[in-house]
Amino acid sequence: MAESLQKPHAIMIPYPLQGHVIPFVHLAMKLASKGFTITFINTESIHHQISTAQPQNNPIRDDIFAGARKSGLDIRYATVSDGLPLGFDRSLNHDQFMECILHVFSAHVDELVGKIVRSDDPPLTLLVADTFYVWPSTIANKYNLVNVSFWTEPTLVLTLYYHLYLLRKHGHFACHDKRDDTIDYIPGVRSIEPTDLMSYLQATDVSTVVHRIIYKAFKDVKKADFIICNTVHELESETISALHQKQSTYAIGPVFPNGFTKSTVATSLWSESDSTQWLDTKPHGSVLYVSFGSYAHTSKHDIVEIAHGLLLSRVNFVWVLRPDIVSSDDTDFLPVGFENQIKDQGLIMTWCCQIDVISHPAIGGFLTHCGWNSILESIWCTLPLICFPLLTDQFTNRKLVVDDWKIGINLCDRKVVRRDEVSIKINRLMHEKTSEDLRNEIRKLRKTLENALAADGSSEKNLTQLIKDVKAKIQKRQGHATWQRDNPLANHA
Repeated sequence: MAESLQKPHAIMIPYPLQGHVIPFVHLAMKLASKGFTITFINTESIHHQISTAQPQNNPIRDDIFAGARKSGLDIRYATVSDGLPLGFDRSLNHDQFMECILHVFSAHVDELVGKIVRSDDPPLTLLVADTFYVWPSTIANKYNLVNVSFWTEPTLVLTLYYHLYLLRKHGHFACHDKRDDTIDYIPGVRSIEPTDLMSYLQATDVSTVVHRIIYKAFKDVKKADFIICNTVHELESETISALHQKQSTYAIGPVFPNGFTKSTVATSLWSESDSTQWLDTKPHGSVLYVSFGSYAHTSKHDIVEIAHGLLLSRVNFVWVLRPDIVSSDDTDFLPVGFENQIKDQGLIMTWCCQIDVISHPAIGGFLTHCGWNSILESIWCTLPLICFPLLTDQFTNRKLVVDDWKIGINLCDRKVVRRDEVSIKINRLMHEKTSEDLRNEIRKLRKTLENALAADGSSEKNLTQLIKDVKAKIQKRQGHATWQRDNPLANHA
């Protein structure tokens, strides 16, 4: 019994999107290095995509943590059905996919957790689930697990969802005559414009499947024992402190792989191309990296205008273009002859290891969709940003980057993307005085991240405190369970 108390066993379940899987994997490695046993669960679909993206003879095709275990980490790996067949196109049929995550997925998780509880050693004591899931408190209560909610985006986004009832009450969300004045009543948020809210909170139709997930998930998170955030306390101190007063919240980010090098664990959903040889031929800081992430879509018009803008700018670029960036059934979206026109100015890839590319000395800036992983990685590599938010938290992340931290600029000041403006903004980021101002600010933020991850830094201290608090909570739970078992009449008293 004493041994099981000393070695917590956590089951970790990321949301089935690459941007969520990546920080979950790195957190699993971090907790395992601190003495935890981890059982990491991917959906069968995510596992299939990751394994298919690997070379045929790679042992991690079956178990992505095979390499991590060789280094002595106690990480087991399993998969679970999300309720849909492997061949189902989740990108093209987004709403059906989300309906399954909302209604069907929890039954499969319940069955798997039950099996692990009955068979595993050390005993399962802890659930670390993505905050966007609607079921963690139910599963945690059923199996007497400590419930840790892992939030993979900025705390600003979390606290806006957390206080959805205030936005509704004040008429900034889900109202017929929605207010468009500044929002200044959310605890820990000085002020925010309605146009900087997440896309789902700006929507007119608030009855979609994603909205129903949001309503349930952010009701459920309030039942968690602990919330952990992939952010740094110093970057969002007021927001984190205000939330911590309501519920135990720990900033433990940025959750990166050791040494900010390519992870030993595969997380990519597509085969990665290597751009090193091409980048080696380019001057230091001369290349713009362009990527719109693993999930969000944009229009053919926007891709065409950005393509022409890149050409007009004459700046060297590496552009990561997923085949489904417009949609799964429209893969012909570049201007006619574009790949011949770019000659040696640009390199287009379907996918890459982003950490490898942006840490190359030739990269000098990043045109991004404002995904949170991309922002944290850019700060670490001191790359200023051109922001082109497409979906969900990206609009709020843009506010942090451009308005609050001054480490980036907007791609377009109007609603419509235009090639001439794209060209101007690229040159502003890469060459003009604006560029140096942005770089000065981002160097300061890089230092903040470094300090947070140091042995006496805020993130490292918060992680240590979290582990101590989790172990105390496990002991309390196990002690209570033992008492109940020894006193069967107590429940009927």
